[in-house]
Amino acid sequence: MSRIGKLPIAIPAGVTVEIANNVVTVKGPKDTLSQSYSANVTVEVKDNQIVVTRNDETKDSNAKQGLYRQLINNMVIGVKDGFTKSLTVNGVGYKLNKQGNKLVMNLGMSHPVEIVEEKGITLE
Repeated sequence: MSRIGKLPIAIPAGVTVEIANNVVTVKGPKDTLSQSYSANVTVEVKDNQIVVTRNDETKDSNAKQGLYRQLINNMVIGVKDGFTKSLTVNGVGYKLNKQGNKLVMNLGMSHPVEIVEEKGITLE
């Protein structure tokens, strides 16, 4: 039994979900994403939550319930917040500084490592 698949997905404010012809479309402030899903599962919107249920008790249906639940959850997060990636630097002797549009990292090497911001990417 899929423990992840049974969890409902909360729909945050500003995000709309449409389900038609085995396709889930999620629209938000950042983007619009669509995902088709298998006939082994049913996707419904109930009480401002998305619920993924399986149609039978086979191993394949169990796996697809968890898969499509997580894909839809990632879509909701993506259209609301967008993609972020974070780096945590721990330890003595490591230092990061932001100089203009460059990130200068002193990581114990003989020279500092510099990363320049590209268009559409911000470093904080």
